[in-house]
Amino acid sequence: MHRYSKNLQQTESSQLGFLEKHLLNDFQHNLPLVPRPFALLAEELGTSEQTVIETLQLLQNRGYISRVGAIFRANTIGASTLAAMAVPEDELENVAGMVNSYTEVNHNYQREHHFNLWFVATAKDETALRQVLQEIEQRSGIAVLYLPMLEDYHVDLGFELQWT
Repeated sequence: MHRYSKNLQQTESSQLGFLEKHLLNDFQHNLPLVPRPFALLAEELGTSEQTVIETLQLLQNRGYISRVGAIFRANTIGASTLAAMAVPEDELENVAGMVNSYTEVNHNYQREHHFNLWFVATAKDETALRQVLQEIEQRSGIAVLYLPMLEDYHVDLGFELQWT
Protein backbone atom coordinates (compact mmCIF):
# COMPACT_ATOMS: atom_id res chain seq x y z
CA MET A 1 0.00 0.00 0.00
CA HIS A 2 1.22 3.50 -0.76
CA ARG A 3 0.90 5.08 2.66
CA TYR A 4 3.56 7.69 2.26
CA SER A 5 5.37 8.69 -0.89
CA LYS A 6 9.12 8.77 -0.61
CA ASN A 7 10.51 12.20 0.14
CA LEU A 8 13.56 12.18 -2.09
CA GLN A 9 14.82 15.40 -0.59
CA GLN A 10 15.22 13.86 2.84
CA THR A 11 15.66 10.13 2.40
CA GLU A 12 17.88 8.48 -0.16
CA SER A 13 18.58 11.39 -2.53
CA SER A 14 22.26 11.31 -1.63
CA GLN A 15 22.38 7.68 -2.83
CA LEU A 16 20.94 8.53 -6.24
CA GLY A 17 23.33 9.14 -9.09
CA PHE A 18 23.26 11.69 -11.90
CA LEU A 19 21.30 9.43 -14.25
CA GLU A 20 18.70 8.43 -11.65
CA LYS A 21 18.08 12.03 -10.58
CA HIS A 22 17.67 13.22 -14.17
CA LEU A 23 15.34 10.35 -15.07
CA LEU A 24 13.18 11.09 -12.01
CA ASN A 25 13.05 14.83 -12.58
CA ASP A 26 13.57 15.79 -16.20
CA PHE A 27 11.22 13.42 -18.00
CA GLN A 28 8.01 13.67 -15.97
CA HIS A 29 6.41 15.33 -19.00
CA ASN A 30 6.68 15.04 -22.74
CA LEU A 31 8.20 11.59 -23.13
CA PRO A 32 9.14 11.60 -26.83
CA LEU A 33 6.53 9.99 -29.07
CA VAL A 34 9.03 8.04 -31.15
CA PRO A 35 9.52 4.30 -31.70
CA ARG A 36 12.43 4.20 -29.20
CA PRO A 37 11.92 6.97 -26.62
CA PHE A 38 14.47 5.55 -24.18
CA ALA A 39 17.17 5.71 -26.86
CA LEU A 40 16.43 9.42 -27.27
CA LEU A 41 16.59 9.96 -23.49
CA ALA A 42 19.86 8.03 -23.40
CA GLU A 43 21.33 10.27 -26.08
CA GLU A 44 20.37 13.38 -24.09
CA LEU A 45 21.90 11.93 -20.93
CA GLY A 46 25.05 10.54 -22.52
CA THR A 47 24.36 6.87 -21.86
CA SER A 48 22.86 3.82 -23.58
CA GLU A 49 19.24 2.92 -24.15
CA GLN A 50 19.74 -0.31 -22.17
CA THR A 51 21.18 1.65 -19.22
CA VAL A 52 18.14 3.96 -19.19
CA ILE A 53 15.76 0.98 -19.24
CA GLU A 54 17.68 -0.84 -16.49
CA THR A 55 17.86 2.31 -14.35
CA LEU A 56 14.11 2.91 -14.67
CA GLN A 57 13.50 -0.72 -13.67
CA LEU A 58 15.80 -0.27 -10.65
CA LEU A 59 13.93 2.90 -9.63
CA GLN A 60 10.66 1.02 -9.92
CA ASN A 61 11.98 -1.92 -7.89
CA ARG A 62 13.14 0.52 -5.17
CA GLY A 63 9.71 2.18 -5.05
CA TYR A 64 10.66 5.59 -6.47
CA ILE A 65 8.31 5.21 -9.43
CA SER A 66 5.34 2.94 -9.98
CA ARG A 67 5.34 2.94 -13.77
CA VAL A 68 6.50 4.69 -16.92
CA GLY A 69 3.82 5.19 -19.52
CA ALA A 70 1.19 7.36 -21.06
CA ILE A 71 -1.63 8.90 -19.08
CA PHE A 72 -4.86 9.24 -21.02
CA ARG A 73 -7.78 11.49 -20.20
CA ALA A 74 -10.16 9.50 -18.02
CA ASN A 75 -12.77 7.41 -19.84
CA THR A 76 -11.46 8.14 -23.34
CA ILE A 77 -10.00 4.64 -23.59
CA GLY A 78 -12.00 2.15 -21.56
CA ALA A 79 -13.64 3.05 -18.26
CA SER A 80 -12.19 4.29 -14.98
CA THR A 81 -13.31 5.44 -11.57
CA LEU A 82 -12.13 6.60 -8.21
CA ALA A 83 -13.21 4.22 -5.46
CA ALA A 84 -13.04 4.23 -1.67
CA MET A 85 -13.46 1.72 1.14
CA ALA A 86 -13.90 2.01 4.90
CA VAL A 87 -11.44 -0.64 6.05
CA PRO A 88 -10.92 -1.56 9.71
CA GLU A 89 -7.40 -0.45 10.69
CA ASP A 90 -6.26 -3.97 11.55
CA GLU A 91 -7.24 -5.18 8.05
CA LEU A 92 -5.86 -2.23 6.09
CA GLU A 93 -2.54 -3.74 4.98
CA ASN A 94 -4.17 -7.00 3.85
CA VAL A 95 -7.04 -5.32 2.01
CA ALA A 96 -4.68 -2.81 0.35
CA GLY A 97 -2.47 -5.68 -0.81
CA MET A 98 -5.48 -7.50 -2.23
CA VAL A 99 -6.67 -4.34 -4.01
CA ASN A 100 -3.16 -3.80 -5.42
CA SER A 101 -3.14 -7.34 -6.81
CA TYR A 102 -5.61 -6.29 -9.51
CA THR A 103 -4.02 -5.13 -12.74
CA GLU A 104 -7.02 -2.82 -13.14
CA VAL A 105 -5.95 -0.84 -10.04
CA ASN A 106 -3.53 1.94 -10.91
CA HIS A 107 -2.68 2.95 -7.37
CA ASN A 108 -4.18 3.17 -3.93
CA TYR A 109 -3.56 5.28 -0.89
CA GLN A 110 -4.58 5.65 2.71
CA ARG A 111 -6.50 8.70 3.94
CA GLU A 112 -7.37 9.83 7.44
CA HIS A 113 -11.11 9.53 7.03
CA HIS A 114 -13.90 7.02 7.57
CA PHE A 115 -13.22 5.97 3.98
CA ASN A 116 -9.55 5.31 4.55
CA LEU A 117 -8.53 3.34 1.44
CA TRP A 118 -8.88 5.07 -1.93
CA PHE A 119 -7.92 3.73 -5.34
CA VAL A 120 -8.28 4.34 -9.06
CA ALA A 121 -9.45 1.43 -11.20
CA THR A 122 -9.59 1.12 -14.98
CA ALA A 123 -10.98 -1.56 -17.28
CA LYS A 124 -11.84 -2.12 -20.92
CA ASP A 125 -15.44 -1.00 -20.38
CA GLU A 126 -17.97 -0.10 -17.69
CA THR A 127 -19.14 -3.71 -17.29
CA ALA A 128 -15.61 -5.01 -16.68
CA LEU A 129 -14.93 -2.14 -14.28
CA ARG A 130 -18.01 -2.91 -12.20
CA GLN A 131 -17.07 -6.60 -12.15
CA VAL A 132 -13.66 -5.77 -10.67
CA LEU A 133 -15.21 -3.55 -8.00
CA GLN A 134 -17.77 -6.24 -7.14
CA GLU A 135 -15.04 -8.86 -6.86
CA ILE A 136 -13.04 -6.59 -4.53
CA GLU A 137 -16.18 -6.21 -2.40
CA GLN A 138 -16.79 -9.95 -2.32
CA ARG A 139 -13.20 -10.87 -1.49
CA SER A 140 -12.82 -8.22 1.22
CA GLY A 141 -16.34 -8.28 2.62
CA ILE A 142 -16.22 -4.45 2.56
CA ALA A 143 -18.38 -2.21 0.38
CA VAL A 144 -16.63 -0.26 -2.37
CA LEU A 145 -17.82 3.32 -2.85
CA TYR A 146 -17.95 3.94 -6.61
CA LEU A 147 -17.09 7.56 -7.46
CA PRO A 148 -17.25 8.07 -11.22
CA MET A 149 -15.94 11.33 -12.62
CA LEU A 150 -18.65 13.94 -13.18
CA GLU A 151 -16.42 16.78 -14.35
CA ASP A 152 -12.91 16.67 -15.77
CA TYR A 153 -10.15 18.80 -14.22
CA HIS A 154 -6.54 18.66 -15.33
CA VAL A 155 -4.11 18.43 -12.43
CA ASP A 156 -0.43 18.34 -13.34
CA LEU A 157 1.28 15.87 -11.03
CA GLY A 158 4.81 16.67 -12.15
CA PHE A 159 6.97 18.20 -9.45
CA GLU A 160 10.38 19.81 -9.78
CA LEU A 161 12.57 17.79 -7.43
CA GLN A 162 15.09 19.64 -5.29
CA TRP A 163 18.25 17.71 -4.47
CA THR A 164 20.12 18.67 -1.32
